[in-house]
Amino acid sequence: MMTREFTRRNVLGGGAAMGAGLALGIRPLAAQGGGEIVLGGSIPLTGVFAFAGVGIHAGIQDYLKIVNDAGGVEGRKIKYVAEDTGYKVDASVAAFNKITGQEKVSLYYGDSTGFSKTINPELERRGSMIMAGASFASELNDPRKYPLQFMAGPDYSEMFGILLRYIAKEKPAARLAFVYSDTEFGRDPIAPSETLAKTLGLNVVEKIVTPPGSVDVSTEVLKLRRANPDFTIFHGYVLAPIPEFITQARQMGLRSKFMGTFWSMDNSTVQRMGEVAEGFMGVMPYRYYYDSEGKSPMLEKIRQMRPEYQSTAYLQGFVTALLMCEAVKRTLSAGKELTGANLKVGLNGIKDFDTGGLFGVPISIPGNSVPVGRIYAFDGKARQMVPASDWIRLGA
Repeated sequence: MMTREFTRRNVLGGGAAMGAGLALGIRPLAAQGGGEIVLGGSIPLTGVFAFAGVGIHAGIQDYLKIVNDAGGVEGRKIKYVAEDTGYKVDASVAAFNKITGQEKVSLYYGDSTGFSKTINPELERRGSMIMAGASFASELNDPRKYPLQFMAGPDYSEMFGILLRYIAKEKPAARLAFVYSDTEFGRDPIAPSETLAKTLGLNVVEKIVTPPGSVDVSTEVLKLRRANPDFTIFHGYVLAPIPEFITQARQMGLRSKFMGTFWSMDNSTVQRMGEVAEGFMGVMPYRYYYDSEGKSPMLEKIRQMRPEYQSTAYLQGFVTALLMCEAVKRTLSAGKELTGANLKVGLNGIKDFDTGGLFGVPISIPGNSVPVGRIYAFDGKARQMVPASDWIRLGA
């Protein structure tokens, strides 16, 4: 296991396999002319979000290996330079300053909503890069306030929008409960989703807020039983206290269907719920690692590179790197300089784009998000999340 001291110093080349190559402090060729293009990253390899950070890190590396092994983007290799942040905003800012002080960075991956908001003024001041990251915060999906940022999937409000459209089709006038953590992450989509629910003819009959993580939820489950919702949507959690909610609710005879958003949807995470995982549903923007439906040459490449299951966090890192490289390709092929503004124009030029089957439908990026997703449900016999809906495009 890498120590935190090591990973905070560890600068990794994008073409390397996981854990390869500690840089020796030699400043590389800057990303100008025909030189390397640098993708920097504030990555939480340790800390509370490390379970995702390690997957994200590997996904970015693997996609860049595919690109670089094929000759790079328009003949230019992409170099990945990452620092561990422990999922702390001050450490993320320090990593950003260190990497951008040593490299000419055109692309950057951030580890959190807090970092994305904090660094935005500096991002605009520099004007030299675009940034995406682990956050799907609705606030970041505003090209006026965050003109150089994007996310590789739907924002949290859009995730709720996909869930609510599915529910409205499955059970018109359904009764809903929203259960969310008392965090910025948890509160993010609640108010706009209440409004959308009314528009769709759905009834939000209960809202329950809890501290994040493992807590006693017996009082909250009683509220849920009294409300008797047809669907209960969890948001702002990864795992706990979702299994405890479902266990107690089912013991009380509640027949609600339980749903989650992206960071609760990893197949291995849902398996950890045990018996109560059966039927757990949620929204996922990408196909799962094991998905064999239709054609997905990118998933096939991933399975060749990594025969073992790869998490949704891995796919998120992989897709983010893919979209960044596509923005670079479009900018260079148009004969433009790799500035933040030009790269964002290139990114927003993505329309009806095939990601090699990672998204189940061609995607467009009209703003700062990719408003596409699908509902999956856990099949206990198969021990897999399996499709429960067609792909749903918002605004289509």
